Amino acid sequence: MPELPEVETVKTTLNRLVAGKTIARASVTLPRIIRHPADPAHFCALLEGQTIREIARRGKFLRFLLTDYVLVSHLRMEGRYGVYRTEEEVGKHTHVIFHFTDGTELRYRDVRQFGTMHLFAAGEELASPPLNKLGLEPLDDSFTLKEFRRRLEVRPTKIKPLLLNQEYVAGLGNIYVDESLFAAGLHPEREASSLTSAEWARLHAAIVSTLKEAVRAGGSSVKSYVNGQGEMGMFQQQLKVYGRKNEPCFRCGSPIEKFVVGGRGTHICPACQPLRRKRRTKRSPIHAT
Repeated sequence: MPELPEVETVKTTLNRLVAGKTIARASVTLPRIIRHPADPAHFCALLEGQTIREIARRGKFLRFLLTDYVLVSHLRMEGRYGVYRTEEEVGKHTHVIFHFTDGTELRYRDVRQFGTMHLFAAGEELASPPLNKLGLEPLDDSFTLKEFRRRLEVRPTKIKPLLLNQEYVAGLGNIYVDESLFAAGLHPEREASSLTSAEWARLHAAIVSTLKEAVRAGGSSVKSYVNGQGEMGMFQQQLKVYGRKNEPCFRCGSPIEKFVVGGRGTHICPACQPLRRKRRTKRSPIHAT
């Protein structure tokens, strides 16, 4: 599933390709992709005459800012956007098409058919599902160390599943959580409540730097991800642990290990990310006075 850097790359590409274009009409061939409004015909009718002002992002969601509405799109496993001329053949698994007045089309293709689209009146999308429950935006100024720590440190939960929970930090997925934890020297099974102030600072800095590097590289092309022009991201060439089981750690040479944490395949360097469990402190006896 595309994570924040991949969605950010698609956003940037689509801004170059379709910002400023006006939708003459839209067509939907797989109704279940359209989640709001429930009627795909109504969805298409609302889009007629709308101009795409800008494409933005919130977590792993794309936000198409239109004249009067905002289209919220999640690519899920294999959703892809592409721009085509009207006369070009429509490929298999193309489920939604935005027909522009200039004779081009933005086509949404989804082999696995897990993608979703929601259309809201402008200003309503952030207060409505699915965006209303998203947590901190890690590349936003609001993602401060203080706020990051405040939201997570009281949780007696393993740090990796917590980072994957979109209600705490939006946009992180399996790849970038593994990479960030390695950069911070933290074991994914450490409980959030056991981290020290220095460890929180390292983790916060690692998340920001890892995501920024991935965005600069255009994301990762692990499995099938490509951007809005069919180009692959190159950050997979910079991955330190993810997908490198049994390969030597770039820091210390120890073999990278893979195991399961919270139901997700997890990669670590056992030497660079030792599991230090929180020490229990003995309670002082209570003396009667």
